[in-house]
Amino acid sequence: MSTTTVDQATSVEKPVGSRPEDERYPLGKTFLYGLQHIMTMYGGVIAPPIIVGQAAGLDGAQIGVLVSAALLVSGLATALQTLGIRFFGSQLPLVQGISFATVSTMVAVASGDGGLPAVFGAIIVAAAIGLAITPFFAQIVRFFPPVVTGTIITIIGVSLLPTAAGWMMGGDAEAADWGSVPNISLALGTLVVVLVLSRFLQGTISRLSILFGLVIGTVVAVPLGLADFSEVGQGAVFELPTPFAFGMPVFELGAILSMTIVILVIMTETTADLIAIGEVLDTKVDSKRVGDGLRADMAATLVAPLLNSFPASAFAQNVGLVAITGIRSRFAVAAGGAVLGVLGLFPVLGRVVAAIPAPVLGGAGIVLFGSVAVSGIRTLSRVEYEGNLNLTLVAVALGFGIIPIAVPDFYDQFPTWVGMIFHSGIAAAAVVSVLLNLVFNEIRWGRRSEDPSVFTAGSSARLVVTEEQEQRRAEYFARLDAEHRAARRARLNADVQARMRHGHGRRSGCVSAIDLDADGVPDVLQIREGARAAVAERRPDVEARPLVHAGAGDPGEG
Repeated sequence: MSTTTVDQATSVEKPVGSRPEDERYPLGKTFLYGLQHIMTMYGGVIAPPIIVGQAAGLDGAQIGVLVSAALLVSGLATALQTLGIRFFGSQLPLVQGISFATVSTMVAVASGDGGLPAVFGAIIVAAAIGLAITPFFAQIVRFFPPVVTGTIITIIGVSLLPTAAGWMMGGDAEAADWGSVPNISLALGTLVVVLVLSRFLQGTISRLSILFGLVIGTVVAVPLGLADFSEVGQGAVFELPTPFAFGMPVFELGAILSMTIVILVIMTETTADLIAIGEVLDTKVDSKRVGDGLRADMAATLVAPLLNSFPASAFAQNVGLVAITGIRSRFAVAAGGAVLGVLGLFPVLGRVVAAIPAPVLGGAGIVLFGSVAVSGIRTLSRVEYEGNLNLTLVAVALGFGIIPIAVPDFYDQFPTWVGMIFHSGIAAAAVVSVLLNLVFNEIRWGRRSEDPSVFTAGSSARLVVTEEQEQRRAEYFARLDAEHRAARRARLNADVQARMRHGHGRRSGCVSAIDLDADGVPDVLQIREGARAAVAERRPDVEARPLVHAGAGDPGEG
């Protein structure tokens, strides 16, 4: 995406204070609208620290620290993005939260020898790189078209689904109740609650179906003995964050490379969100504003490890909430950020969240992670596949993304840095899709215009054959229906003729209901014409009259 594209996709610039996003509301409404934004994205903020914390082998109290830190960082990042300072912050109503795009890579790093310190070290370096390249990102983002980002987002969701399945079984493969019927039943029950709330309720409750599903599932788990809140009371109720509470950062090359790729994906998504919110608000979002928004993203991500948290980025679902509700004020979203920040200063809330049973998280995770994959598929559905090699690109990139999910030890015999990059499905898919996009779409030399590969040609041929089969199927059933109607019409007409020969109903001149076809009119006219012809044949001296007059005292009848 070039700077020109960014500029052309936006509206005319208005002075600060008269822009739609500068609208102000009374204090009470401002916080109410902000709370609505927070409730919409709350589940997405708390999920990454829980996933990564469990992968790193942390206990409930330690995961609570990660959750509190995630809330605090999300609140600070939201305030920076919405209110803004010089060079940092787009001043648009964008909610910032812990990004799902990084979860798969962080899980791969955290479950290794480096643990959380290696995760934090990779984030710091990758965020610094992202901050440095922000002025040039308009030129880099062209290498992340929808065919690349759609593939990566799809793999993000797919790579997280095994985590949801593990949660459904109990979350601990060494536990005695791993995969037990109560665990899986609780997970499925939570999933049903989420689906029912999404289907039958409207408005805010429907949008909060994940959060309510977690609450209801946890309440049900308590009497079943599947929930343990014994660690909630351990620790302070209010506490300021301790910098690097899990140790000083560790810098590993493979982890840094993987995280840098993911950071580029995050920057691409944020750019899209900035342009989208500008279109929703009908306000100008030029390259300068995009740069300020990206710098706020990267600055928050750079500071996050200091506060024991992970990369923050814009939440796309809140862009949709702005469009649905019409609440365009950036100050309302900033108020929501303040609520997030306050929640982050109460670790007891984080410990409560960390006590949610793993099966409950698994039931909700099926919807949550599956939705991420579907978002990628929806992006891929807008990609052009004719006359290019995009189909081959997606196929190969998805294959490399699935390999570490299906066979986790696939790269064990390779050098450590290779395994660190490609052991993450998201990183593998990103590397392959970007490289193939360069070869297939950016490099002009040797490109063929039509049917560039047997795979594309085969796909197009299958599509044509499928369309032809559908057309022939429709024609066959249409012809079959016509034959059935003709046969039924013939039977009914034969029945009418038989009735007329035997004199049934001729004096009344009426037509019984059984003589009517589906359309009725043609058969009635046919019957009446036959009756007039029969009268004219017997009495040529009498003019054939409409059947409605026959039998009404006609002396020649009978």
